Amino acid sequence: METISILVLFISFMGLLAYGVPVAYSIGISTTLTLLINIAYMPATTTVSQRMTTGIDNFALLAIPFFILAGEIMNRGGIANRLIDFAKSLIGSLPGGLAYVNIISAMLFGAISGSAIAAASAIGSTLTEKMAKDGYPREFSAAVNISSSTTGLLIPPSNVLIIFALASGGTASVAALFIAGYIPGILVGLAIMAMVYFYARKKGLPKEERVSFKKLFHDFKRAILSLTLLVIVVGGIVAGIFTATEAAAIAVVYAVLLGFINKELKFSDFRSILLRSAKTTAIVMFLISTSMAMSWLFSFESIPQSLTGFLLESVKNPLIVLLFINITLLVVGTFMDMTPAVLIFTPIFLPVVMAMGMHPVQFGMVIVLNLCIGVCTPPVGTLLFVGSGVAKVPVTKVIKPLLPLLAVMTAVLLMLTYIPELSLWLPRAFGLIE
Repeated sequence: METISILVLFISFMGLLAYGVPVAYSIGISTTLTLLINIAYMPATTTVSQRMTTGIDNFALLAIPFFILAGEIMNRGGIANRLIDFAKSLIGSLPGGLAYVNIISAMLFGAISGSAIAAASAIGSTLTEKMAKDGYPREFSAAVNISSSTTGLLIPPSNVLIIFALASGGTASVAALFIAGYIPGILVGLAIMAMVYFYARKKGLPKEERVSFKKLFHDFKRAILSLTLLVIVVGGIVAGIFTATEAAAIAVVYAVLLGFINKELKFSDFRSILLRSAKTTAIVMFLISTSMAMSWLFSFESIPQSLTGFLLESVKNPLIVLLFINITLLVVGTFMDMTPAVLIFTPIFLPVVMAMGMHPVQFGMVIVLNLCIGVCTPPVGTLLFVGSGVAKVPVTKVIKPLLPLLAVMTAVLLMLTYIPELSLWLPRAFGLIE
């Protein structure tokens, strides 16, 4: 692509974002403008619309609306409260116990629903008021809720991992990515717990009363049906019983049955559930379609190949290249949503890291965790605003207690970048990758 075209693409995209144009529209408009400046691409609008349509013409993407619907049903069906009760019985007796409960609950609910925002809303709205009554600073509670909710984007089933599998062009399977996400997701949760431990000791945060084994077993029985969904969905995919799309449909049926079994879901709830799911699906699919058009433009003009050659020739040390990619993705994550960022930057950076010997599954964990940090940071950080809103505290007050938690998440990111087995050991053990 000519220099002028690259400048038009970059300046128009950044300018539209700075002006407050939604990301999806910014991507579509900047792609169209870039095609229009070259006489060879006169049918620009036709080309972009075709690429948007073909970009979402993929069977694997059907999993996304199903998982979104399943998450909405679970959010209404009382699953969050059961997971919180179980986590409280399990670990609430430690100093700062409710903060640990928040982390464990967010990991479990995020993994079941596949949505960080759903986890932050469901867990935060239930726990924040109780934590405030027990003397926890609201901004600290919000920071813990925000950071821990990202674990659901790594621990399967995760919509963003499905999107990465699509963006990788089939070099990373959904099953391998799902299994690979367990260790990184758990590491992030443990890192946040470690930081909470030091904070709790320093501030003298309260702890819950130790519960009897009978109470623990009772709460476990109430939560077991919810936790079983993880076994059914991920186990079925890994065992080859069904695809990710079929697993998502099964998750919807299971969530409906569970909601009625728990007696917390009514037929009258379905209208609002379906409306919210449809709106979320429309937003996600429009983001995917415009991002796929821009990704096609990159591929058509051989930008990934040019970047690969430039980086490998100009920077001889692979460690520095990986650090550069991480910094770039961290910056990108501060102003771009996860879905378009994965679809745009995976085709650009994946050839680079593969040329250096990094497995696509490992890179999937790296890019997703990068962008998990991004959704917690201003100015765009969706999760930051959701978590602050749920806790009823200004965003500016959440930043300070959030910074140490983001620091430990960044430390885990560096471990994933430079220690391949943290991402690859489980997929290899299950025979999903060589």
